[in-house]
This record gives sequence, structure tokens and C-alpha cells, in this order.
Amino acid sequence: MKQELVVPDLVAPGLEILFVGINPGLRSAELGHHFAGHSNRFWKLLHGAGFTLVKFSPFEDAKLLSLGYGITNIVSRTTATAAELAKEEFCTGAEVLKELIITYRPKIVAYLGKDVYRHRSLQKNFTWGVQPVELITGVIDFVAPNPSGLNRMSYEEQLGQYQKLYQLANQVEMKVL
Repeated sequence: MKQELVVPDLVAPGLEILFVGINPGLRSAELGHHFAGHSNRFWKLLHGAGFTLVKFSPFEDAKLLSLGYGITNIVSRTTATAAELAKEEFCTGAEVLKELIITYRPKIVAYLGKDVYRHRSLQKNFTWGVQPVELITGVIDFVAPNPSGLNRMSYEEQLGQYQKLYQLANQVEMKVL
């Protein structure tokens, strides 16, 4: 029987931002690190938006915890594309994600892609950015573009949303101080 490869969550109490992807791709699972696909723009977007001083590689994903950032996915099962996931997996994953957020209480949850937020919130009509209603009281919900290379949105458009997220994180941090 083939063993399912798993990419472990990067979570800790007191996170500024918890980034939530759809599910790990094959390369991420093979390497055991988040956003490891050759065409994935996550690390480039983080650096471009100001979250990191240098562009991290997927092998440095654990360094994000020391910066106050974590990573998880709404579905933990590895697939070549998210189209392979069943609706039930999203429903189960949304409940697991809810418990993870309640347990770790990040200040902001950044849903990377509208599909991720749609499955978590069960809402159909929403825009990029901060959502007007918090799914968990005291936790800001932010919808950012999926960094997958399959996303046809231009890098510049994606970067604009990640920059807004970075600005929001700095505003939230200033309020806490």
C-alpha cells in the first residue's frame, strides 16, 4: 500500500498571519515543504510584498514561524491539481481548519485563493482583501490570490494583493503595541 506523503503544518501560538493554501502539490509533498512547485509564486510574492528581506526557498519554510507567519492547507491530501479533491474533503478540511484557527488564534488568516475562502466561509460573493465579517471573532480574514503557477492572474496583480496584506499586518501589529 502506498503511503500518503504529508506536508506538515507550520503553526504556533501568537502568529501574525496564518497562510492557508488549498492542498499540497506533488512536489511539495515529495520535498516535504510548502509551495515547492517550480511555478509557484508564493516565495516570490512574500519577498516582493515585504514579508521577507530575502526570497526564501521552500526548504526555508520553517523560518516563517520566527517571523510570525504560519502555513497550512484546507485539505492535507496531496494531488497534482486541486480539481482532484472531493467536496467532502473541503467540508472536513474546513472544520479542521476552524479548530486550528481557534487553537492558535492568529491575528490574520490569509486564504490563498477564493476557493479556499469559499469552502471555509460557505459564501459565494466576496472580493479580494479583508472580509467584512470575521468567521472567528477577533481573527481578521483576508482573501489573497492563489500563488499557484496555474493561476492566470498576473504577478503584478497578485503582488498588489499581497502588499495590501502586508500593510494590514503592519497596521494590526501597531494596534497591538
